[in-house]
Amino acid sequence: MKQSANLENQSGVVQNTLSPADGSVVATIVLASPEAVQRTLDNANNAQKEWKLTPLSERQAYCNRAIDALLSHKEMIASELSWMMGRPIKHSGSELRGVEERARYMIKHCEQALAPIELPEKSGFTRYITREPLGTILVISPWNYPYLTAINSIIPALLAGNSVILKPSSHTPLCAQRFQQAFDEAQVPQGVFQHLFMSHNATEELVSSEQLQHVVFTGSVTGGALIEIAAAGHFHGLGLELGGNDPAYVRHDADISGAAETIVDGALYNAGQSCCAIERVYVDYRVHDEFVEKAVQLVNQYQLGFPLDEDTTLGPLISTKAADYVRHQVADAKQKGAQTHISEACFPNSKLGSPYLAPQVLTDVDHSMQVMTEETFGPVIPIQKVYSDQEAISLMNDSEFGLTASIFTSDIQQAITIGNQIETGTFFANRCDYLDPALAWTGIKHSGKGYALSTLGFETLTRPKSFHLKHLKKLHSNDNNNGSPNTSD
Repeated sequence: MKQSANLENQSGVVQNTLSPADGSVVATIVLASPEAVQRTLDNANNAQKEWKLTPLSERQAYCNRAIDALLSHKEMIASELSWMMGRPIKHSGSELRGVEERARYMIKHCEQALAPIELPEKSGFTRYITREPLGTILVISPWNYPYLTAINSIIPALLAGNSVILKPSSHTPLCAQRFQQAFDEAQVPQGVFQHLFMSHNATEELVSSEQLQHVVFTGSVTGGALIEIAAAGHFHGLGLELGGNDPAYVRHDADISGAAETIVDGALYNAGQSCCAIERVYVDYRVHDEFVEKAVQLVNQYQLGFPLDEDTTLGPLISTKAADYVRHQVADAKQKGAQTHISEACFPNSKLGSPYLAPQVLTDVDHSMQVMTEETFGPVIPIQKVYSDQEAISLMNDSEFGLTASIFTSDIQQAITIGNQIETGTFFANRCDYLDPALAWTGIKHSGKGYALSTLGFETLTRPKSFHLKHLKKLHSNDNNNGSPNTSD
């Protein structure tokens, strides 16, 4: 399934995207030349001047049509995702369901979010605050959820009156073309939405352009730091969604079967390649063994295999390098005393020197092990026994990340009490690994800065503009010789 990206404006530098499924070339892209990047910027800035004057109702209609167009190609998109990143075909279609949910929510609620803020009446004055578009926004999307992560910013940015340039990951370049196709089919004015294929160095140069007003980046902590460096001194707004090492805590009063099912799915879906995947689990000592037994049973039901096979429920990681990193973390844990519970022999497609990797459940783990303190981004579930809520809270907070955290308990009030003590952007009770578009998506510590989704998400893609209007009293004819009217407040 080899596809070629648009070759116009080419720089002559060609990149091939290799499928983790079988190593075949699934896309060939030609990187944009510096001249093409500059034309794209110019087009974006020129188009935005007209786009921001387009009535909000029309911008909503354009965005709805674009989502309709994207969904009309869902079978092709699902197949492309499976080839480009190795996700099982039975799961690939779910990404567009999430795209629709988030996009439709933001389209529906943008009027409330973008409405002027009226202030209390003050005699002789009219005062209000409007939400003004920033200008041109660069969205740099990752490969693990290339549609879901991008839509968080693309749709609200356009609704707010900005123009958007999308820079996709080199692992999933066809996603940018599908977005472009959808916006073109929706007849969004030329230049309002564009995409660019660029190297890392060219991307950093673009980030430093004075013609950009905001950059949204989803990726690694290292990548986020490079974006900050490139933007330094240019006063861009930055939205950075970075790493995660998301914890779950199973209390003694939890529904153990339900907790095991939810946590295993939250840890292994997309082969664990998600910033909000469950990466470490703390379980009350009274239910520890029962939870481990159920988790192991569930993990052994997964089928590791070729992602286009309908029976596959666990695909390869994005690359052999990524799989080797996970293997290294598991080896480090075992060397330090961790116990493994999954036999690799039960997953015959798992092979050294390949991106195919068997899942693993670990016990007797602690925070001296990399698997508990670093982002794993793979199908591993380390489980640590704890003896109190306070111990669980301390361990959950013992991380440089703070994206999501989950607790499983039948006592919701106690969950809230614990949640108030957890250092995280999103706190779940009895669920995990889900973005509700009505809630702000944000992280703390090295998980990033800024926020997306919900009505609050529009705040990062707009700026406030204050209107302070004083009404002058009509002058009587005999006042004309008495000097100027009083202009003091």
